[in-house]
Amino acid sequence: MNNMHDKKQRPLKDKIAVVTGATRGAGRGIAMMLGEAGATVYVTGRTTKGNVSPMGRTETIDETAELVTKKGGKGIPVKVDHTVEEEVKSLFQRIDKEQDGKLHILVNDVWGGDPLTDWNASFWEHSLQDGLLMQKNAVHSHMITSYYAAPLLVKNDKGLIIEITDGVDYNYRGNLYYSLAKISAIHLAQAMAKDLEPHHVTCIALTPGFLRSEAMLELFEVTEENWQEGAKKDPHFIASETPFFVGRAVAALATDPHVHRKTGTVTSSWECAREYGFTDVNGQTPDWGKHFEEHVLSKET
Repeated sequence: MNNMHDKKQRPLKDKIAVVTGATRGAGRGIAMMLGEAGATVYVTGRTTKGNVSPMGRTETIDETAELVTKKGGKGIPVKVDHTVEEEVKSLFQRIDKEQDGKLHILVNDVWGGDPLTDWNASFWEHSLQDGLLMQKNAVHSHMITSYYAAPLLVKNDKGLIIEITDGVDYNYRGNLYYSLAKISAIHLAQAMAKDLEPHHVTCIALTPGFLRSEAMLELFEVTEENWQEGAKKDPHFIASETPFFVGRAVAALATDPHVHRKTGTVTSSWECAREYGFTDVNGQTPDWGKHFEEHVLSKET
């Protein structure tokens, strides 16, 4: 009876997950919510207690791993630059050895493109090097990671790969290099789904809404306690969501026994909330899709 209760409370108790780019933001939220569901989570990124990444922020993978464990899972921090093939290869060799060849969930969340994006420059006026680096950070890294993760998933003849993106369509996102990176994540899920179909591995692209990350809270000069004040700067901020909301979407997808029906598709935190019935950690149910339709698209038409 206790085992049944534990399985209900922690449905991912025996599952092994990798969340890349889990130092902060969506990656941290996803790792913590997988931990809340009981998973063992390998938390990867470049910032550790003894090594600051080029992003120059204070959050570390060590902190994220500790938070995963506090939530009820098991967090394992591993310093990995996912653009470096040998580091990625070593990560999955380690998982293969430590987990007896088991891997169930991969979340590709490496990004690092915000400081590289010039929203006011046309593509030929934009820094070409920054644009190319964005593809290296946010596309090549996902390709390298999936390349080395796939054999473990295939060996288990099941599993889930989630590509974190921005947006649910193929429309222009205001900057060529940004658009290329985010749309590439969607197509990666679509294309990998085809190759992995015979092995029952599911691939999905997933987008959060207006993400209330640590960096965004700082930008709006608010905290999570008074975040609504940010709407004075941007009225759309009122529809924002914490990183835990997309984290709960990942956990819901990972526990759905019929998730394979979604393979090759793109979905969103708000669509998952509608389907699976979860809320954000503050009890609210933000719906960026509905807000965007009512307050952005309606004014453009």
